[in-house]
Amino acid sequence: MNKKFYITTPIYYPSANFHIGHCYTTIAADAIARFKRLLGYDVFFQTGTDEHGAKIAQKAAEAGVTPKEYVDKIIENAKDLWQSLDISYDYFIRTTDESHKKSVQAIFKQLYNQGDIYKGKYKGLYCVPCESFWTETQLIDGKCPDCGREVKEVTEEAYFFKLSKYQDKLLDLYEKNSNFILPISRKNELVNNFIKPGLEDLCVSRTSVKWGIPVDFDPKHVIYVWIDALSNYITSLGYPNKDSELFKKYWPADIHLVGKEITRFHAIIWPALLMALGIDTPKQVFGHGWLVINGGKISKSLGNYKDPREYISSYGIDAVRYFVLREVPFGADGTFSEEALINRTNADLVNNLGNLVNRTVSMAHKYFNGKIENKKISENYDNELKEVVNNLDKVLIEKMDGLKINEALDELFEIFRKCNKYIDESTPWVLAKEEDKKDRLETVLYNLLESIRVATVYLQAYLPDTASKIFKTLNTDKKDNNNKSFNEDNSYNLSEATHLFDRIEVK
Repeated sequence: MNKKFYITTPIYYPSANFHIGHCYTTIAADAIARFKRLLGYDVFFQTGTDEHGAKIAQKAAEAGVTPKEYVDKIIENAKDLWQSLDISYDYFIRTTDESHKKSVQAIFKQLYNQGDIYKGKYKGLYCVPCESFWTETQLIDGKCPDCGREVKEVTEEAYFFKLSKYQDKLLDLYEKNSNFILPISRKNELVNNFIKPGLEDLCVSRTSVKWGIPVDFDPKHVIYVWIDALSNYITSLGYPNKDSELFKKYWPADIHLVGKEITRFHAIIWPALLMALGIDTPKQVFGHGWLVINGGKISKSLGNYKDPREYISSYGIDAVRYFVLREVPFGADGTFSEEALINRTNADLVNNLGNLVNRTVSMAHKYFNGKIENKKISENYDNELKEVVNNLDKVLIEKMDGLKINEALDELFEIFRKCNKYIDESTPWVLAKEEDKKDRLETVLYNLLESIRVATVYLQAYLPDTASKIFKTLNTDKKDNNNKSFNEDNSYNLSEATHLFDRIEVK
């Protein structure tokens, strides 16, 4: 039986169309999911949308439509965007799904019946755009610490979750599982800023908001985002039916990928809710950094971004995928700019990869009509290339397990750099001039084609469209997990070279 792997993105808030920041998380999750599939894992990759709350209701009212009509258009746009980026998700959950709503009500009722939720009065400082409550001490210059806007004081009857009850259990979880929150800097921040000062019980219902899932035994209350949104990771698997095939198969999640601003919800509130429900906690919460533009976070509310399809249209799917995966150490903040995207594309995709494939295939056609066998006339430096190719599997698994996606991609492209160096060392154009060197020339071209093939097996995780084009040119079906090492006994009957990337001229 295949090992299972369950990976999630956060469920995004569809108050406006998605930007490159949403793409960053989703492309990273897609690369991890595809990589695990290459290794033979049974992968469940989930994304979706968190569609309730005051902000959506307000935006819908401004647009003169119902909240559901408002979000439906944005979700249609989002799904089209994920298709444009070749995102291979297995399930797209919406918090407006009927099955999710019923499950959330059942979860709320269970927590209430067992005494983990109680009724009280809430008085707090609330940021409408972020839909977050804050204490005085958490404000920065009297404003929301996340978005820097005004907060307002709110008092209303509410249900509370006994978050304080789980403080010691959370600390115990972090201690026993040192990789539960990554990067470590996020863990230290959460423990020092939120847990050590003492967790307060959490407001989990609202009466002032109507757009949401009602508490079925007290309908004037709407279930607040913590239980509504966070529980998506299990409701999609059929919970509260613990005997659901999906739940038994995939839970606990192997990794929740989230932006750093929502790490605390996933690493404090979510595991506490699961503990209260008597369910295993996820294995890992990874809070990655932001992509920034001109020094500021890419933001729907600030409107400082283009539709990502403009970048895809101008530069290609895989240029966008490559840039967001390669440019930024995963976990840190990084800068998105078209200039940097163009430089990366020209240097790595055009000069390194595109030229390599084109040169190699063109020489194979020129000298051997595209039919290449391994004549095994070797030089010592051939072994250097083969060794790096055969070590690729181990290196990439280590990097990807550590979520060092940019480093994994660099290791993969190191193969292409080594191939280009190998061309310089072996000088096939010189070998072609001597009849007695013909077998050596064919061996050189074979070594290059086989190295490109092995690297392309893994390239499928990161640049699926490009990998597909290369495999089409190589005219091979040896592209799965069973064909990830250098094979001395393959042969090639190549198709014509496919043009992979156009050099982007800076205007």
